[in-house]
Formats: sequence, C-alpha cells, structure tokens
Amino acid sequence: MSRGARRLKEVLDRNEFAVTIEYNPPKGTNVSGILDSAKTLVGRVSGVNVTDNTAAVMRASSLSLCRLLYEMGHDPVMQITCRDRNRLGMQSDLLGAHLLGIRNILCLTGDYPTVGDHKDAKPVYDLDSVEVMQMVQGLNNGRDLAGNKLDGATDFMIGAAVTPEADPLGPMLAKFETKVKAGAQFFQTQAIYHPERFASFMSAVRPFKVKVLAGVLLLRSAKMAEFMNANIPGVSVPAEMIEELRRAGERHALDVGVEIAVRTIRAVRPHCDGVHIMAIKAIDRLPEILTRAELG
Repeated sequence: MSRGARRLKEVLDRNEFAVTIEYNPPKGTNVSGILDSAKTLVGRVSGVNVTDNTAAVMRASSLSLCRLLYEMGHDPVMQITCRDRNRLGMQSDLLGAHLLGIRNILCLTGDYPTVGDHKDAKPVYDLDSVEVMQMVQGLNNGRDLAGNKLDGATDFMIGAAVTPEADPLGPMLAKFETKVKAGAQFFQTQAIYHPERFASFMSAVRPFKVKVLAGVLLLRSAKMAEFMNANIPGVSVPAEMIEELRRAGERHALDVGVEIAVRTIRAVRPHCDGVHIMAIKAIDRLPEILTRAELG
C-alpha cells in the first residue's frame, strides 16, 4: 500500500462511510484491464474485493490479484470460499495472504461446481462459511484449527455476506447473528434493489456492533435483471426498474443502470456504514458512479 493510505478497518473504526468495489480476476493471465481501472481509483475507495472463482468459474487466484492491488496502494479484501479447499489449504493460503500484506478476508460458501465451467469438479466443503470465520479467528489468536500454536499470528478483519432482501427474513437474521458470534466484523450484502426493505433490515441488525456495507450491483440490461430474478436467491429487481432498462434500448441500458446504481446508493446511504459496488463487465463506469454518488 502507498504511504499514508488507510486500511478499510481504520475507515470503519472511525465510523466513516466506507466504499468498496469488486473485481473478478481474469480467466487467464491478462490483468491489464483490471490494473488500469484500479489505478484510477487509488485513494477513492476504502477497499477492493477480489472474488474467488465466483459462480464456480475457474479464474486466477484472489490472492494473486490482491497482492498486485496492495502493491498499487489499495487495501484488498480477499474472498475465500469453502468449495475448493480443505482446512489445510485454506489455512495455508490465509497465512500466505497475511505474509503478503492482506488484512481483510470475506468468508463465503461458494457456488456448487455444477453451475460453473468445470462441472465435473469435486466440491470440497470441508468447512462451512461460519466455520471458516471461526478458523480465521483462531489464526488471529495464534492457533490453527487443530489447536497448534502458530509462530506468528494473523491480524485479519473478518467479513461475511448477507442477503437483506431474503423472504422470509427471519432465517437470514438468525444466520447473521450466528456469523457475528463466529467473528464477523463487517458484512457486505447481496445486491439491494428495494431500499425500503434494506432500511427495515438495518433496523433489525443495528443492535449488533458490526459494520454493514450495502451491495450495489450495476445492471447492464433488462435481460441481466431478469436473469438475476430467475437465478439468484434473495435478489428481486422491481418490474418498473426492468422496464426502465428495456425502454432505454440496448445502446443506452447501461447508462440507465448507472443512474439506478447512483439512486440506490443515495437511498441506502443514511442506513448503513458503506456501500460495496459491483460493476461486472463494466468496471470502466466505476469512476462515474463514485463521482455522481458523491463518494469521492
């Protein structure tokens, strides 16, 4: 990280509004587009998530891109899923991540391999996401999962995911509490498209002394919105929003998506501790979203 740069933890500890973004590593070795984008955002965001074979599609490792972003001056958030590694592999990668300067870990279950591009891959799921959080807590306390003492502890801030628009919400709130007890210090949410529902969710979880960053996923088209409604549990893009994208036509739908993202950020900002902006296949629009939403 560059001299004078602040960690995501420092921003959250000071109760400042945090802004994180997300990159998918390449399916290959060409990271030029991501690094070009990231250079324009040094100093403008509090953290940068790097996904871990998201949607069970094989890509370059989260750890490798996190280190490149760290060298550039960003504070990376390394995602780690339970799908691909057993407890030995995960602990080894976590110790390696700490050695390379990474201090934020987002613990996820990971999509089942059959949804991805290596459908014959054998899933691991040695631990679930809650157990991974407990494992990271142990590493922070100087012990591995078997109770063995470490020669040097880690110092990770532990993150988790939550779906605020789940219906019914009760089971999700129960899981939220379980993750807090397992060590989660901050949450990044699934995409929000109903700010009023998010406000109700935040009212329910405010008694917990953790930070919540609202997920804002950039819609590129009506077709994308319809796909999400059909395939992503807990995500519900309103019909009027889909119609707004459809009326814009193919050439201008992304512009409307940017407008929707900016509106959403403004609507959720009074209720949360930050936003997590996901601009899949449109990372070139991130600076515009930040500027229009007055985020830096």
